Amino acid sequence: MFHNKGGVIQPSGCAFGERSSLIIYMSLYSIGLLSITEVFGDFALKKYANEGGLSYLAYGLLGYVGVVYFLVQSLRGSSVLMVNAAWDGISAFIESLLAFIVLGERFSDPNQYIGIGLIVAGLFFLKIPLN
Repeated sequence: MFHNKGGVIQPSGCAFGERSSLIIYMSLYSIGLLSITEVFGDFALKKYANEGGLSYLAYGLLGYVGVVYFLVQSLRGSSVLMVNAAWDGISAFIESLLAFIVLGERFSDPNQYIGIGLIVAGLFFLKIPLN
């Protein structure tokens, strides 16, 4: 059975380790949303920077309001250290992948792709539950 405590879903009557894992999992969900919201804001602000248009600026700012919201959600029941590390890694992967596919951007040096791979590998060393 689960209960809502301060916006964080927690299991009732379980060991601390189980509760801790669930909180990290719930934060990981918020971090995923945080990263996607950041990508939206970044892409809109890139469009504004290169082409102008107040609507792109408004979308970019709205994206970053979402970033603040999901950052607060991610920090509930988690540490700044864990949230920041997971956010950096997940955001680097998602934003790089979408910049490659959607915007057609490419690195100039093949070693830079290895760097992205190492960032993603670093997420596994954090031992964040992904399921």
